[in-house]
Amino acid sequence: MASSLSVAVLLCLAAAAAAQLSPTFYDTSCPRALATIKSAVTAAVNNEPRMGASLLRLHFHDCFVQGCDASVLLADTATFTGEQNALPNKNSLRGFNVVDSIKTQLEGICSQTVSCADILAVAARDSVVALGGPSWTVGLGRRDSTTASMDSANNDLPPPFFDLENLIKAFGDKGFSVTDMVALSGAHTIGQAQCTNFRGRIYNETNIDAGYAASLRANCPPTAGTGDSNLAALDTTTPYSFDTAYYSNLLSNKGLLHSDQVLFNGNSTDNTVRNFASNRAAFSSAFSSAMVKMANLGPLIGSQGQIRLSCSKVN
Repeated sequence: MASSLSVAVLLCLAAAAAAQLSPTFYDTSCPRALATIKSAVTAAVNNEPRMGASLLRLHFHDCFVQGCDASVLLADTATFTGEQNALPNKNSLRGFNVVDSIKTQLEGICSQTVSCADILAVAARDSVVALGGPSWTVGLGRRDSTTASMDSANNDLPPPFFDLENLIKAFGDKGFSVTDMVALSGAHTIGQAQCTNFRGRIYNETNIDAGYAASLRANCPPTAGTGDSNLAALDTTTPYSFDTAYYSNLLSNKGLLHSDQVLFNGNSTDNTVRNFASNRAAFSSAFSSAMVKMANLGPLIGSQGQIRLSCSKVN
């Protein structure tokens, strides 16, 4: 009862935050903000398609830890411990340079107006669009945190070895439905993962296509500490297109991570995976709706927090 109550409270807070955020927030104060972000993101993704997944992941890893407040962007200092060295983030988060470049451009046209948290939310949407995926309306007006939480990053971000039950709980704790969770997992239609995160799957699991496992072993040795950071595409079919191939791959036992394949493994989510694999419109709609929910997780608004001058440090 307590946990369903806390989720209900969370949903009410998210709804209240959504009412405060507005897609027209910068129309007067920084009318070129959205166009500036879109242009920079599109250029970055055209230059390196993987960057789209990196920017989308930054937004996710931001919002799941104390809300969408750009806490993930705060770098460690001698007196401050941020989230970037938490286990799910260490040596794998990327895209900071793109965010910093966007922030510099925005400071040049309207100083201390557009928050780093809003940059992350818009950049995630523009990245998906740049790779052929759906668009959605991003409410704006988030402010930036002055704090970060390594503990929350270690505890709240679902790891790649999670089973279905753990995934449902991790996303449910943030107010997401099971369908939302399966749709958000579809972000793995782009991006790459490190060998250390799928080694156990390709050597120890049986619900994996034999040819697919063999091809992955070639670049991911069985011994921990060897080739740990070697990369493989999360979607082996169309790694740089935001489409439904991720779900089709699951139907063929070609999910890269344990937490991918558990979505289609004789479980309650099998039918949702089948539906998304065959119905792009259904996936696009579910993904967009879940991303709107994601962007409304615990934002700082009004006079809370600050508008950082540099995204990597508190003013």
